[in-house]
Amino acid sequence: MLEPRDGIPPVITDEDSLAEVVAAFAAGSGPVAVDAERASGYRYGQRAYLVQLRREGAGSALIDPIACPGLAGLGQELSGVEWVLHAATQDLPCLREIGMVPTRLFDTELAGRLAGFPRVGLGAMVENVLGFVLEKGHSAVDWSTRPLPEPWLRYAALDVELLVDLRDALEKELDRQGKLEWALQEFDAIASAPPAEPRKDPWRRTSGMHKVRRRRQMAVVRELWQTRDRIAQRRDVSPGKVLGDAAIIEAALAIPPNVHALASLNGFGSRTGRRQLEQWQAAIDRARALSESALPQPGQPVTGPPPPRAWADKDPSAAARLSAARAAVSELAEELNMPQENLISPDTVRRVCWEPPQPIDPESVAAALAGYGARPWQIEQVTPVLTLALTTKA
Repeated sequence: MLEPRDGIPPVITDEDSLAEVVAAFAAGSGPVAVDAERASGYRYGQRAYLVQLRREGAGSALIDPIACPGLAGLGQELSGVEWVLHAATQDLPCLREIGMVPTRLFDTELAGRLAGFPRVGLGAMVENVLGFVLEKGHSAVDWSTRPLPEPWLRYAALDVELLVDLRDALEKELDRQGKLEWALQEFDAIASAPPAEPRKDPWRRTSGMHKVRRRRQMAVVRELWQTRDRIAQRRDVSPGKVLGDAAIIEAALAIPPNVHALASLNGFGSRTGRRQLEQWQAAIDRARALSESALPQPGQPVTGPPPPRAWADKDPSAAARLSAARAAVSELAEELNMPQENLISPDTVRRVCWEPPQPIDPESVAAALAGYGARPWQIEQVTPVLTLALTTKA
């Protein structure tokens, strides 16, 4: 499929046109296909730069959320309508920012996983399920570009063109496999989940952090990361375009005493101006001047069980339980033809194996799984095999 059936719709960039779209989609029927395009790797944050919609009776719409930043009215008109998204958890945060929050949804990627499809990207799913090949050449472009080129708009419109058709076909397949109720529980869990909490100490996720051993070096990573983040936010560019993770790690390991030494490190070479070098060196100097008590601790506070590789030494019985539980979950997932992580969260399995409920019986295991957020269908499927695994001895 190279062209949308009704052609490429005009991009909505003013309030009058937006009001017409809102009215049309409110009057439409059936589910609404929704997608959003971000500028990951180009701009700071994960805001939406294009929103695509399609609904029976309304056709397709392309909305510029930069020119029309308040889409809460559209979201309200579609409240109660089922939204069809592909990989919903990727788009929901940026849609929430502009006032679009579904109360019901159908995730075609997750549906594909539960139905046992080996490839669940949108292009692969449309091809395997509906027999159409979509042009997918513009997924990683800079969607903050204005005006958006016509080939990009064609790609964006095609992303929602067949989404409801795909949803309908997957619903039938899930029903045939006896998994439709499972999928509906998963979709409800996504729609009702609260916004994710900001990550604590995000600088600790700097690529290459495993090389950094000393607390003073960690302080350098923190200072450089925070300085980079402020600059990236002010300039509205991806942090990686300001300074690469590899350069941050290089500077942390070397802790250069001055600008001259800093300039000799990879990532701080001839292209880096004197003023930029001085701001990076100032961040390093702040880390060097910190007292011992102000240095970051080597690792975040651990919640839950320790890493599984340490279980054999810390608690051999727990290690035996985990080994048995993993094997049982793997076998069951294979029988049900779905990925293990969709059958039950690996973290939930670890927690239950580290501190088994007492007594170890189906009722207690089911209660423990529910306490960790497992859905009823997961509890029903997994409780018998986990109960057996938890009785395994070292």
